[in-house]
Amino acid sequence: MLPLKKILVTTDFSTLSHEGMKVAAELASAYSSELILLHVVPPPHVLTSSGVSAGKVQDYYGELIRLAKESLQEVAQIHFKKGLAFSIKVIQGDPADEIVKLASDEKAGLIVMSTRGRSGRAPYMAGSVAVKVAGMAPCPVMAVPGT
Repeated sequence: MLPLKKILVTTDFSTLSHEGMKVAAELASAYSSELILLHVVPPPHVLTSSGVSAGKVQDYYGELIRLAKESLQEVAQIHFKKGLAFSIKVIQGDPADEIVKLASDEKAGLIVMSTRGRSGRAPYMAGSVAVKVAGMAPCPVMAVPGT
């Protein structure tokens, strides 16, 4: 695992996920690692019965992705020291699957995420993204509890 060349840190922009970013930034600073800051936008649901056109749904998701990239830049400025190497990724898909895939593709040495995100669900509950990632990840996963 050591040295940690790349650390993947996830956020859903919840207050709890900021704790994971703080820990990841400290580790990256200590090990001179590159941080990959990731937000996953869940896939659009088929809305054919609602009367919303597919084009409008795609426009909506395009706007979500644009806003997520802007928000990641803002979050990075708050939590990451100057000189810390990082990249920003916004991906659309199932959060657990996409986190694991990106960790594998980027050859991350560690995934850092909070134990609870926007849903506030306890980490032991079925459906928790952290639990799914821990079970599928190609590298160690550090689950950071929110304070």
